[in-house]
Amino acid sequence: MDKDFFVQEIDKNSDKLFRVAYVLLENREDCRDAMQETALKAWEKRHTLRQTAYFSTWITRICINACRDIQRKRRRTVSLEEAPEPFAPAPDPTLSLALRSLPEKLRLPLMLQYSEGMSYSDIARALRTTESTVRGRIHRAKEQLRKELEV
Repeated sequence: MDKDFFVQEIDKNSDKLFRVAYVLLENREDCRDAMQETALKAWEKRHTLRQTAYFSTWITRICINACRDIQRKRRRTVSLEEAPEPFAPAPDPTLSLALRSLPEKLRLPLMLQYSEGMSYSDIARALRTTESTVRGRIHRAKEQLRKELEV
């Protein structure tokens, strides 16, 4: 993989990576840190990508890992005054709150499918799990959202 290809793919995936990072970190500064860490780690490990067709899935996995590293480093409680503001207004605040109430393991696959348009197989590769697990988590996420929004 040459430098030009790498830079082009990073640019092409940057919006998606930011959205993935925001789902996990909910803080713009941490998202920017995660994206920088993602680009650095990806460049250092570019030789591990076997097929360039899977660059998007591969870089998404690296981003998720970078976000989890940041989460581990900042294991502290955030007061309501320090709570981050969403970077874009939610079209429906009730839906936004319901989504935020989902556990990360359900929210992330749901977001990857609906916001990023990823297939079950791509999500499974990015999350290092099986397609059936992804299907189950998305189904459970939808069920929890339905229950939350019916009240």
